[in-house]
Amino acid sequence: MTNSTLDDKTIVRDYFNATGFDRWQRIYGDGEVNKVQANIRTGHQKTIDNVLEWFAEEGDLSAMTVCDAGCGVGSLSIPLAKMGAQVFASDISEKMVDEAKRRAGDELGDLSTEKMPQFQALDLEKIEGSYHTVVCLDVLIHYPQDKADDMIKHLSSLATDRVILSFAPKTCFYATLKKVGDFFPGPSKATRAYLHRESDVVKALEANGWTIERRSLNKAPFYFSRLLEATRTQG
Repeated sequence: MTNSTLDDKTIVRDYFNATGFDRWQRIYGDGEVNKVQANIRTGHQKTIDNVLEWFAEEGDLSAMTVCDAGCGVGSLSIPLAKMGAQVFASDISEKMVDEAKRRAGDELGDLSTEKMPQFQALDLEKIEGSYHTVVCLDVLIHYPQDKADDMIKHLSSLATDRVILSFAPKTCFYATLKKVGDFFPGPSKATRAYLHRESDVVKALEANGWTIERRSLNKAPFYFSRLLEATRTQG
């Protein structure tokens, strides 16, 4: 593990436990935000809704275990629990996890303790267990490709049937937007932002025994996210 990677993780943890928490918990909520933040909120919600549609196709989720790695404030974990899934959710930021727990308490008060999402502040690489589906949304943007490869490898070791990932795709167009500062949410964003070639992410998934089942691109001004669903390679 390189020093730059360690720096990235430290930056992400510190940012989302400080100024970043205030910014992103507003973006992931329903309060007043500026135009750029509103566009990011819209784009992120498209990604969440896309994933929820894929889960809804499975029918009864009561026997399905899901790991939501990088859960943020629970935008995916909470509706998945409403749908009946057994959800373990983690985030590198303690503040994000505390906010997720608060929102879950407000929105899922009628659920039994056993059905509530289990939230924990934890580095992605330290997640343990076995889950039918592992989901990791809008996390890889904070890390370079070599670190993303390590993360995909670890997430793969946790999933028995499916992995769902999202990332900011690296194309000439999106790279240009990033360079001119229009891609990301303003000067107070304090983490590095990495775009990833889809071919590199697919290669990492295939190297860990996955086959791409579906692709989706969710976008709004200032938000672009490629979503991949991968299932175990047969044979």
